[in-house]
Amino acid sequence: MTLLDLLLDPLRYEFMVRALATAVVAAVVCAVLSCWLVLIGWSLMGDAVSHAVLPGVVLAYILGAPFAIGAIVFGFLAVALIGTVRSTSRIKEDAAIGIVFTTLFALGLVLISVTPSQTDLNHIVFGNLLGVSAGDLVQVLIISAVVLAVLVVKRRDFTLYAFDPTHAFAIGLNTRLLGAGLLALLALTAVVALQAVGVVLVVAMLIIPGATAYLLTDRFGRMLVIAPVASALCAIAGIYLSYHLDTAPGGTIVVVQGALFTLVYLFAPREGVLAKRTAARRHRGAAPVA
Repeated sequence: MTLLDLLLDPLRYEFMVRALATAVVAAVVCAVLSCWLVLIGWSLMGDAVSHAVLPGVVLAYILGAPFAIGAIVFGFLAVALIGTVRSTSRIKEDAAIGIVFTTLFALGLVLISVTPSQTDLNHIVFGNLLGVSAGDLVQVLIISAVVLAVLVVKRRDFTLYAFDPTHAFAIGLNTRLLGAGLLALLALTAVVALQAVGVVLVVAMLIIPGATAYLLTDRFGRMLVIAPVASALCAIAGIYLSYHLDTAPGGTIVVVQGALFTLVYLFAPREGVLAKRTAARRHRGAAPVA
């Protein structure tokens, strides 16, 4: 089999084309948002929101409503509950996040266990990229377009909020509204990634691309280019590997992202472990002898 055959063979199937399109779109929107999440330090918040949407998805299935509606409602609910616990008690933010997301995630698992269904609801947890329908793809495209449009229009305000919220407040920006806006976008993005990799692996797509780009550049504008490009390439590579190796596509995509991060972590020109060690040796060798 030639290289061209390897590339074209999966595209003969409509479900693979839909899977590829969904994976790339989800990878791009997650990667763009991940740049802000990494800078602000909201990795744990991304984990919380992505897991907390599970009961909403199951309830939406029970009621016959679109999965996205249930996921969005419970994503916003999780954010509200975390804020309420944090502001009305002595509990710190990390503990509040842990309490809320584990409780809601467990509720989702309980609902799955007691819900009679002709559909395997475990696909919500682990992803069902190969089962994405045309309607699911349209939903992903619409939500992704909304998230990316807001991020592009408000990118300067969000960036200032990420780097220096005190200065943002001093010049008249509503920092609480900006924070709430990013959390709302996080909830919407979790819905998009849910279609690709499931609840369990959403956090990887929300964090790894931004972290990878962060090690490659110290300019935020470049991060916003590097992260989605790298994430989209990982999604494509993951889909093709899963097809030819007969592995789970969502998990394979995340493994490829993790492998890329490992390479960057080790070999990045300035921030890589090996580059830092080499620079440290040179510095010691160039130090004057007393």
